[in-house]
Amino acid sequence: MDKKTAPLLEIKALKESGEFEGYGSTFGGEPDAYGDVIAAGAYMDSLAAHKAKGTMPKLFWQHNPGEPIGKWVNAKEDDHGLLLAGKLNMDVQRGREAYALLKAGDIDGLSIGYRIKEYSVDTDSGVWTLEKLDLIEVSVVSVGANENAVVQSVKAAKAAHDLMEKLKAGDQLTAREFETWLKGLGFSNSQAERAARLHLKGQGEPAEADQTLEFLRALRG
Repeated sequence: MDKKTAPLLEIKALKESGEFEGYGSTFGGEPDAYGDVIAAGAYMDSLAAHKAKGTMPKLFWQHNPGEPIGKWVNAKEDDHGLLLAGKLNMDVQRGREAYALLKAGDIDGLSIGYRIKEYSVDTDSGVWTLEKLDLIEVSVVSVGANENAVVQSVKAAKAAHDLMEKLKAGDQLTAREFETWLKGLGFSNSQAERAARLHLKGQGEPAEADQTLEFLRALRG
């Protein structure tokens, strides 16, 4: 399931060349506004995988993959959290705009986009401890513009978790619940709706049903 964090206001340095440094997330402490705590070491496997492939998480504006604004040149964990060093692309308009806004202090937030690999949930408090994450991108964000999207993302992820627990208990999902669960796993609206229609309502062509059955078998495996 894909998620985004609330913006973290910890930009540490900014140079005229567009180079900057900041924390994408911090470890432990009190749960954030959305009930999550990120454990130290959560990014280690993902960062190692990026290093082995010669890649880095993407640098976007406001989590929009259509608006890359530069690149991350270094990412590591320290005692405080995920420390990143990046360089804004000053040859593109959005990169220059991000630099101007950061320099003026009008925005100073970073927010990560990630996929949860391992986690635990405190059933009493509802707090999620995120133990292993696949780091996909880290964006420069403004708090106001990003807040609602973050809340909706977290709500969707937690709904998918609840439905997974229902499945594990042997309960049958309704068509709507089944769609919600698949969407929480990252499938598109059309993929989730087709699967629900074919396998919970018994509609569709036989060939389509066979394809979707293979899709569901792959999920189980």
